[in-house]
Amino acid sequence: MNPALAGIDAVIFDLDGVVTQTAKVHAAAWQEAFAPLPFDPVGDYRRYVDGKPREAGARDFLAARGVAASEEEVRAIAARKDALFRERIRQGVEVYESTLALIRALRGRGVRTAVVTASRNAEAVLRAAHAEDLFDARVDGNDAARLGLAGKPAPDTFVHAAQMLGVPPARAAVVEDALAGVAAGRAGGFAAVIGVDRAGQAEALCAHGATVVVHDLAELENPI
Repeated sequence: MNPALAGIDAVIFDLDGVVTQTAKVHAAAWQEAFAPLPFDPVGDYRRYVDGKPREAGARDFLAARGVAASEEEVRAIAARKDALFRERIRQGVEVYESTLALIRALRGRGVRTAVVTASRNAEAVLRAAHAEDLFDARVDGNDAARLGLAGKPAPDTFVHAAQMLGVPPARAAVVEDALAGVAAGRAGGFAAVIGVDRAGQAEALCAHGATVVVHDLAELENPI
């Protein structure tokens, strides 16, 4: 039994950057949406927008650049980013096969699974990735808006997913690659918060609350 998942009844996965390789698609869409402002699709993406609702990410990045934007301007940038992202995913979505293998292994042993994302395009992404049947519950940006759930780094969406699965956070794990998502998992009192280091930020993931950091979920051999 892998110590990271010992005694766990449910595992809640982030979508972009954990299940699907769409983080780079989001980053490219943000870079184009923010033009002509310079936007680093690695550093700025991770620091300001990763894991957050679109409007919050746009607002945080603009504030960091000293741009005083109105709410109308923030919404316009967020809407442009969304349109650019949806256009890109029509060409297909790549997945992390090691993540899908872990999910299948967990489900084969009776562990419940959920996916949580700030994206409002989760249904389309999962469908394009042929992964919509791998989760017992899904909480996305549409659900958060409808239910009034605060976005990451608040724990609300993860806690709601655990409630949907009928498992208390103390018996569940969160898997995240975003700093805001790791912080949300820690704030929610989850038994384990597994940080997936896709961008050389292992120390930052630990500092934000990861109990375990891996470069790829294949490192969690014999998951339970």
